[in-house]
Amino acid sequence: MYFVDRIDVPGLGNRGYLAGGPDQAVVVDPPRDIDRVIEAAARRGVRVTHVVETHVHNDYVTGGLELARITGAAYLVPAGARVAYDRVPVADGDSVEIEAGLVLRALATPGHTPHHTAYVLEEAGLAVAVFTGGSLLIGTVGRPDLVEPRLTGELARAQHASAHRLAAELPDETAVLPTHGFGSFCSAGTAAGDDATTIGRERGANEALVKDADTFVADLLAGLDDVPAYYAHMGPLNSAGPAPVDLTPPAPADAEEIAARLAAGEWVVDLRNRVAFAEGHVAGTLNFEAEGQLATYLAWLLPWGKPVTLLAESADQLARAQRELTRVGIDRPAAASTGTPAGWLRPGERPRTFPRATFADLMAELTDVRQELAGADIGRPTGSPAQWLRPGEQPHTLPHGTVSDPAAQLASTQQDSARDDSNRPTTTGRRPFAGPAGKEDTQVVILDVRRDSERADGHIAGSLHIPLHQLRDRLAEIPDGTVWVHCAGGMRAAIAASLLDAAGRVVVAVDDGFGAAREAGLPMARVTPAEAHELTGADGTAVLLDVREAEEWAAGHAVDAVHAPLSALTAGASLPGAAQGRPLITICRSGKRSRQAATLLTARGAEVSDVIGGMGAWVGAGLPTETGGGLPPEANLPVPNGSGTQAEPGLSAAAGSGLPAPSDLSAATASRPHTAAFSDGGTVA
Repeated sequence: MYFVDRIDVPGLGNRGYLAGGPDQAVVVDPPRDIDRVIEAAARRGVRVTHVVETHVHNDYVTGGLELARITGAAYLVPAGARVAYDRVPVADGDSVEIEAGLVLRALATPGHTPHHTAYVLEEAGLAVAVFTGGSLLIGTVGRPDLVEPRLTGELARAQHASAHRLAAELPDETAVLPTHGFGSFCSAGTAAGDDATTIGRERGANEALVKDADTFVADLLAGLDDVPAYYAHMGPLNSAGPAPVDLTPPAPADAEEIAARLAAGEWVVDLRNRVAFAEGHVAGTLNFEAEGQLATYLAWLLPWGKPVTLLAESADQLARAQRELTRVGIDRPAAASTGTPAGWLRPGERPRTFPRATFADLMAELTDVRQELAGADIGRPTGSPAQWLRPGEQPHTLPHGTVSDPAAQLASTQQDSARDDSNRPTTTGRRPFAGPAGKEDTQVVILDVRRDSERADGHIAGSLHIPLHQLRDRLAEIPDGTVWVHCAGGMRAAIAASLLDAAGRVVVAVDDGFGAAREAGLPMARVTPAEAHELTGADGTAVLLDVREAEEWAAGHAVDAVHAPLSALTAGASLPGAAQGRPLITICRSGKRSRQAATLLTARGAEVSDVIGGMGAWVGAGLPTETGGGLPPEANLPVPNGSGTQAEPGLSAAAGSGLPAPSDLSAATASRPHTAAFSDGGTVA
């Protein structure tokens, strides 16, 4: 009877496998820290006779070569892979016997890489499992763009063919065991589920098996996400042959050495959780939680080869982090220290702090700012708390990393939040997140550090978008003011907050799920079809602007929508009269052109949201549509006047419109700090 044991690497979103029978086993795509694999084999009481790679990996450093050396196992690598070490080259159809009645058969599955190979595990001639590496994943496939840009289209089409080959040649009950797809950026999409699947299940659910080749390739290429920078170094390391891992403790560092390394421009990384870091840390250190995706994001942001010193709360935390980092080629930290900031600070130094908050706190802060701006200086307290307090009253202090009830703040001007550091936010009057003491600054900058694909699904209107992996090189783009930084859940926001704090910026880390932003009432730049219908229906005050072309419009459009093709708007045409001077919600077929139109019209001064999912989602939600109707484009869209400026009145939203408008709620943000670049490419959606 065969067995298959998983070797999970959750920090990287990958899996390796130990499979075999009563006495002997094969290891598929082993992680670099092979002691885990050896221990797993010992628990099973089996001898590792074969180590196989599905491909030369681009997202982690393999332990295959070293594992084969230590165990004496044969090292099987696809014949098409260019490597600098001896291995057993594997071609399509080759097979090896693991033990009597248990065979591993190679199946060429190019797509993730040109040489990619899957391995079918056969017991008594029956295919019981297939190790698919970066080919067929759970619900999706491995991305095809990690080799060479010129090969991406060809490899995408090969992924489709390889998936169909697996489905055609293997029984439905065959277990599908991929290496990627559990959070790895090697996946072309989000894996559907995190446990087990079969060929039969994938046949009815995997995008490569339910779409025709052309549609699959187009959708696959359009949905590719950012590639971590360190991936560029993984392939060469694996082709050359990785060195053995050294997991002995790094050299210890005291407070003086920590300060010296920071002064030299080296990275000092605090591995503690983000709550502890916000409450107190060494100035200039960066926060990458050991329990988060440490290896992925530290390797992504750290300049390759730059020395890094690790600060941990315990020896165990340090050892786990060191192990994790070796998997992406960060082999030996320059130094390390365990304990708390008290032991990492030199005499006389004080820890840095910054607040943490929720999206509800951000909403309250923006409301306070709006009220302050509306009231100008009338009733705004000036001077110091000593002047605001009645005889015998004491100033109220907010604990570090917390926020007070904004409503309570509005009821009194008796509160002041003291900080240990003069560069930290100080509460003056009613606002717990105001700028530094002595600085009259009500500007709030909302910084979104999620990836492009995440932002495309919805974001806060007026927010500045700089993906986390670009932040270090784009700090100068962030306007003055208090930076409220958020991501999707809090982990990346904490990393970004530490980068901003190290750069001397006043920062608030939003430690909250992004879904809470809409619930808090923050203005969203993208709305659902139901929200769009409510805002633009008979009782709404916004205009639904359909930016598809004429033939698409005629085939069916939302009732009461106004037609303005993106092609005409891009050419400089004015808005239809019915859309002038009113809040706009753009819609297209799928959501791509509507985002482009929203960006274009926002640059002209309009208040614009767009519909998530476009007309496809509108129809899917059962919202009303009609065919035909509408004015011809030349009647609907006046051309620009002779000066080149638009002939219609100003496009700013009317007060009290009901549309969540950034000019109303986020008046304190920088002047339209969101990006204007189109990430979708082209004009067809």
